[in-house]
Amino acid sequence: MTSSSASESAPTPDRSRPGPLRRMTARGRDEAHRVATPLELFFDLCFVVAIAQAGAELMHFMAEGHAGEGILNYVMIFFAIWWAWMNFTWFASAYDNDDALFRVVTLVQIAGVLVLAAGVSRAFENHVFLAVWLGYVIMRLALITQWLRAARSAEGAERTMALRYAVGVLLCQVGWLGLLVLPESGRAWVFLVMAPLEMCVPLFAERNYVTSWHAHHISERFGLFTIIVLGESVSAATVAVKTGVDEHDALGHLLPIAVGGLLVVFAAWWIYFAVPIHGFLRSNRQSFLWGYGHYLIFSSAAAIGAGLEVAVEQAVGKAHISALAASAAVTLPTALYLLTVWLLHARHFKVGITQQLVLPVTALLVILCTFLGEWAVLVAGVLAALAVAVGVILTTRGSAPRERGTAAAV
Repeated sequence: MTSSSASESAPTPDRSRPGPLRRMTARGRDEAHRVATPLELFFDLCFVVAIAQAGAELMHFMAEGHAGEGILNYVMIFFAIWWAWMNFTWFASAYDNDDALFRVVTLVQIAGVLVLAAGVSRAFENHVFLAVWLGYVIMRLALITQWLRAARSAEGAERTMALRYAVGVLLCQVGWLGLLVLPESGRAWVFLVMAPLEMCVPLFAERNYVTSWHAHHISERFGLFTIIVLGESVSAATVAVKTGVDEHDALGHLLPIAVGGLLVVFAAWWIYFAVPIHGFLRSNRQSFLWGYGHYLIFSSAAAIGAGLEVAVEQAVGKAHISALAASAAVTLPTALYLLTVWLLHARHFKVGITQQLVLPVTALLVILCTFLGEWAVLVAGVLAALAVAVGVILTTRGSAPRERGTAAAV
């Protein structure tokens, strides 16, 4: 994909040097014990605030029978959250020098996502995107600052790559002004144009030089964010069930939803972490496809929580939708999650057609659960749990003796 790349054994930046500023030089791909930092974990937790807001609004729109409009708004706003998060994550994997300025600029990005979160309700309900746009621009300008720092410390092709990132991100922000100046009917077209252009910036910037992202660090960062998003789904569903029990005394109606939802989330966690994906991420071609595909993984994982809330509201008579629509709010994002994790993640570690079919077949059966009425969520959860069990059995039986001590994969 590229004509030159960062050295696999690039020197580790000197972190022992005193003072608030250090040169922002590329980190080595072979660094030992490279793990997520406390700042990165704080960054993730703050981003989930925005995801929670988007999920809550999606739930309200679906419960009121406006699923199409809610999904469109959710897709647009979730892109802004995910893309800003992913760009920071990839940059930090290659250039995090943990000096005072890096920390301050990262905190500015956190402030940006909180501004975005504050505008989610108005974007959904009134189609006013000013706060969402402003929060996104704050995050993107902060990232431009980081790339300019990297360019200042680099030479040759690496410097060109960093400047391409800075210029590309800046130009895209001009395009996003369309959300503010164009009529409401044109905003979806702004998204359809600008989202692909944003995603092309890394492809253009790294055309001749590849950043020295760390495969183990990247896989851990994406995994941790998956955990946090799934945790948000559990939290949202738990609050909904508690409210339903306290206000409507509907434990009998809500118990199947609670058990099924818990099984779905447990299975989602197991399936994602069953395979050591960092060994697969060897090139930009592989890693970019894998990273971009996580838009569907993250958004569907968050949508599962919103769907469980919708199912609870329908069960207690608060939602103005049918049981079929409420079931679909859970089964469709669950099926999308299973298919996407299989496509991007799990299929690379399967042996034989039987192992390969476990997740796609389960996703199809989960979709069919939509027609089971009040039992849809419970049966979908049982199917997801059975997929885990079948995957473990097939992997154990198909493993060579030397592999039997490793973790089972679904």
